[in-house]
Amino acid sequence: MNTALTEIFWTQQSSLPLLLLVQLLPLCGAALVFALRQRSTAVLAGKCLALAELLLLVYVVGRIDPTLPALQLAERFAPLAWHVAVDGISLVFLLLAALLTLLMTLYGMSRSRISPGLLFSVLLLAEGGLVGMLLTLNLAWFAAFSALELWAVVFLLRHWAASRVETQALARFVQYQAFGWALFAAGCVVLGWGHAEAHAGRWSFDLFDLQQTLPVGKFQTAAFYLLFYGLAVRTPLFPLHGWLPNMAQHGLIAVAPALMVGVKVGIYGMLRFVLPLTPTAVAYWQPYVVGFAMAGIFFTAALAFQQSDLRRLLAFAVVSHTSLLVIGVFSLHESGIQGAVLLAANFGLAVTGMWFIVGFVFRRTGTTELHELSGLFERIPFLAIAFLGCGLAIVGMPGTPGFDAAHLVLEAAIDNFGALPTVAAALGNVAAAGFLLWAFQRAFLSQRQAGAVEVEHTQPMEYVVCGIALLALLVIGFFAEPWLHLTEAASQAIATRFVR
Repeated sequence: MNTALTEIFWTQQSSLPLLLLVQLLPLCGAALVFALRQRSTAVLAGKCLALAELLLLVYVVGRIDPTLPALQLAERFAPLAWHVAVDGISLVFLLLAALLTLLMTLYGMSRSRISPGLLFSVLLLAEGGLVGMLLTLNLAWFAAFSALELWAVVFLLRHWAASRVETQALARFVQYQAFGWALFAAGCVVLGWGHAEAHAGRWSFDLFDLQQTLPVGKFQTAAFYLLFYGLAVRTPLFPLHGWLPNMAQHGLIAVAPALMVGVKVGIYGMLRFVLPLTPTAVAYWQPYVVGFAMAGIFFTAALAFQQSDLRRLLAFAVVSHTSLLVIGVFSLHESGIQGAVLLAANFGLAVTGMWFIVGFVFRRTGTTELHELSGLFERIPFLAIAFLGCGLAIVGMPGTPGFDAAHLVLEAAIDNFGALPTVAAALGNVAAAGFLLWAFQRAFLSQRQAGAVEVEHTQPMEYVVCGIALLALLVIGFFAEPWLHLTEAASQAIATRFVR
């Protein structure tokens, strides 16, 4: 590896174990909340711990120099192969994870079927898994934390499943995610084996160690396939998205979909591990990945128009827009990568907000079938406006983070792939605007049906949850410059590997 790349991926050692505290806070908090048991105490402690994690990460942002491409605040503990560090990209995902967890602690108590201590401890465990994936520079630890978060999501879904169809949706979710996790783990083994072959049998899964002994030829292709497809199942990317529509429709709670797709860990894993560790295979397979992503935009948009259930429609919106994220990542261009990161944050906030709102609607009406919903704007105007705002953020309306992010992705796409694929991707975004606005009109603006169930007005906590999500989108959208500055150097560092 040449000197320039060595400097780009140099690690600045931390004198204060901030990142260890970031990792331990949700995990220790989960144990504390579970031990408290009492409803009021457990609820308060869970919310306070989620808020503390968010504030701690805001402090961490102030401790790094975003003009450096280096991974900073690094901490190592050799006996456990513990190696963590952050840059601007990982901090965007970490802040998103912490904010969404805080919103879930506010949302998740309504009509809970399990004790507050258990519910909040599982949410904090899931946050601990997310934080671990976003901090670690070790593939094996990434896989371990991924398994922890998957367990937490399965636990929540299992305790809410109350019918045969919900149990079947859970079984399908487990099958897909277990298969994806196994593929990723196998990719880790391939890379670790390659390192052992080059270092007298010494295995390592550390990013910096693996960069020194990149596999070549078929071995790198195999590692790319395994890591990429394992993460693509999680992302979810067309055509590996089959688990999401059923889980969204029958999972009963918005928390589980938000944990799985709100924080785009699959996209982060591609940026942190797949691109640096399999660069030759990435460059070779780039056109095919982008081709599948473009096909996914239109195919899932067409499926979204055919849905009669609002939750399934949102699931296909997720898959459609995830394809745009993948196009940005695999543009292998600084603007595309930077746009994909900002788009992931925008998308995570917006789609989670929409899932929460759909959950609030379901609590009132007992249904999310579009033909059974009507005239909701009259009774819950704030939730309707929040739904519209989140939908416009997804399609890149000016004033939301999606506007700048989508333009960066399309700019990179036109530089790398030409006008025709870029226009196709933009038209896919227009299609997404069509089906989201169509769903809004059907559910909120259509004339109220005779004999419809009386819908209660918006509750204070619903104002808080949706208000925070909407405010965050508007603040980031109108003040995008600090976020672009935060991710610029890190995006350049990744793109430098693929400069031709």
